[in-house]
Amino acid sequence: MKRFLCGLLCLCLLWTGMSLAAAEEDTDPEGLENLDDLGLSEEELREIEELDSEEPMERVIGKVYPEPTAADFDANSPALYTCTIRDKNPNIYKTMDADDLSAANVLLHKTGSIKDVDVLYVGLQWLIVRKDGKIGYVLRQWVEKPSIKPLDPVNTPPFNVQKHAYTAVTATSCHVRKNMSFNEGTEDDGNNYVILNPGTKITIWKFYEGWAVVNYMRNYGYIDPNELTELLPVSPTDEELYEDCPIAAYTSYYKMVQSKTNISRIHNIKVGSELVSIVMNPGDIFDGNAIMGPYGRKRGYEEAPVLIDGKTVPGYGGGTCQVASTLYNVVIQLPGLKILKRHAHGGNGASYLPIHCDAAVGTDTLNFRFQNMYDFPIRIEACTSSDGALSMRIYKAH
Repeated sequence: MKRFLCGLLCLCLLWTGMSLAAAEEDTDPEGLENLDDLGLSEEELREIEELDSEEPMERVIGKVYPEPTAADFDANSPALYTCTIRDKNPNIYKTMDADDLSAANVLLHKTGSIKDVDVLYVGLQWLIVRKDGKIGYVLRQWVEKPSIKPLDPVNTPPFNVQKHAYTAVTATSCHVRKNMSFNEGTEDDGNNYVILNPGTKITIWKFYEGWAVVNYMRNYGYIDPNELTELLPVSPTDEELYEDCPIAAYTSYYKMVQSKTNISRIHNIKVGSELVSIVMNPGDIFDGNAIMGPYGRKRGYEEAPVLIDGKTVPGYGGGTCQVASTLYNVVIQLPGLKILKRHAHGGNGASYLPIHCDAAVGTDTLNFRFQNMYDFPIRIEACTSSDGALSMRIYKAH
């Protein structure tokens, strides 16, 4: 718990604008009794005290993370991006209801594509957009990927970026829940996306109402912090907060169905993860196919499902696309890593990530390549315990 508290304090100090030198001094676990001197809010102080106490922390029960709605925006709300809605389904909807794509739910429809649409918010499945003064919702898959442009490229991250704020290790059997609710013991009560084994490395997007919020497929999952240990912050920039601090991190999840083909896929994810865990010097180019391939039995791969043009077919190396895709979600967080080649899967993309956020590998056409443009080497660390989580981190190499 002390290391948990140390990581939380480090990030709190960053939020309050203190210098890095002060943060390093004040996050000494032996000096935590002087919390009043840190300039934290009453809410932050209360949460820290709860985390460091022996009593269970009070948490909200049964909720999910409330994404913004159209009602939170108006005609004057600043847009993040502009985009074009594909002419196959050029609709802006009144509600975020994937089961109601009827005419009654259509806010705006045009013949042909809808161009120059303002993007106000990017959710895991839906975008909140504005066109002709009307604000509504568009499913991510109906947006033309090449059309997405940031209005302020200097201060707005690339469209796909969702920077995770913490790394952690599971201390016990760790329940990734469908909503904020408790599960006593290790059993499955039906409210879990997956139950991770002790010692699994993961990353966390943020904390909300006392829960650790993670990305699970195209939804959010919720973890009781008491099931975690070694919680440490990820640097919000490409400068380290402390020695061996990750400067970017992301975790994707995979299904644990115990069929032969899925077991082979899990095996291939482990093989691919070991191969991409490398050091890249300044100027080095990462070539996914060259590093993980050739995708055959001699390389250690087994036959597993492969997604090609939106269709699943058997092939050696099935699962390595998830390795490349998870790495892509880390790479795009760092401006000093230049994407040279990246293609999403066809159709609705790979289900383990939001639409537009995957990177296919396996052929001359499908590959993930990027170059280290920093003046320092980086180290890629891919972690998987074959129990449902693939965690990817990038560090400055020393």
